[in-house]
Amino acid sequence: MLVVIILAFFLAMVMGFIYIERRGVGRFQVRLGPNRAGPQGILQPVADTIKLLVKEDIVPAKGDKWVHWLAPVITLIPVMMIFAVVPIHDGVGLIPDLDTGILYVIAISSLAVVGIFMAGWASNNKYSLIGAMRAVAQMVSYEIPLVLSIMGVILITGSLSMNQIVQAQSVPFILLQPLGFLIYFLSASAELNRTPFDLLEAESEIVAGYHTEYSGMKFALFYLAEYGHALAMSAIAATLFLGGWLGPGLPSFLWFVIKVLFIFFIIFWIRSTLPRLRVDQLMGFAWKCLFPLALINLFITGAEVIIWEALPWWLVIVNLFIATVLLVLWSKLFRSGREKIAV
Repeated sequence: MLVVIILAFFLAMVMGFIYIERRGVGRFQVRLGPNRAGPQGILQPVADTIKLLVKEDIVPAKGDKWVHWLAPVITLIPVMMIFAVVPIHDGVGLIPDLDTGILYVIAISSLAVVGIFMAGWASNNKYSLIGAMRAVAQMVSYEIPLVLSIMGVILITGSLSMNQIVQAQSVPFILLQPLGFLIYFLSASAELNRTPFDLLEAESEIVAGYHTEYSGMKFALFYLAEYGHALAMSAIAATLFLGGWLGPGLPSFLWFVIKVLFIFFIIFWIRSTLPRLRVDQLMGFAWKCLFPLALINLFITGAEVIIWEALPWWLVIVNLFIATVLLVLWSKLFRSGREKIAV
């Protein structure tokens, strides 16, 4: 029964994400967005689903048919498996108090890139293969700062259980780990292939990247996997940094949904605001910026935990100050580096 509830929650939230983003991006671009299917276009995700399901399924003549068929399935399944350890309430979930919950999430979330590479290779299309190769390079690069940003939370709580991490947040960890949250958010956006990190499906360069040759049901699975991954990363961010289900007044489940929607709103806000990075900027941002900042954040957090076992309130201000100084210094260095490249 719980599996059915979580699956229904997953599908409902993904359809909600699609509608919210399409309407929100429309407003950002000074247009209405979808407004024909249902009142205020609320049935647009349903219409999109029906359209994709009835479309012809095309497989390239010289492509690998079995790998071409398996790729979207292998991309979607790991995304859905992440929700097995995400607690939506105290002790509520499939395995909400798994002792190695964070390790499970890190291991499972990185498997989706296998399906993307399979899709690019099996399509027998040069643009698909370029997009798939970019996906592998991007995943390897941004997985390291992502894991290091989560390590700060683990150091503070001393637990890998996501349920216990939420219970330990008398103060939301976004205040104790502002730099860690920023690194997590940017790294997760890159792993989600969201703008400005959407190099692997850049239509201005490689048509549609790894799913250029996909249509119908299989394209719908990729679409579902992309938004499902966004939901998963938003749920993890809400759990690790925003206190999960904790909050005053409202039901705990509603607090969890509000925090997840808040994270997703920032994701599509950035999509509507920033242009796409170049490949060299994408890789340089991971290795020259996020990775050093993640190490610095980890060392500072470790020193604070060793010196003060119970983190005092004033460390919130210290962490915010350190994060601000580091970001200002990095922005100046990055700007000067870009000016040298331009010259």
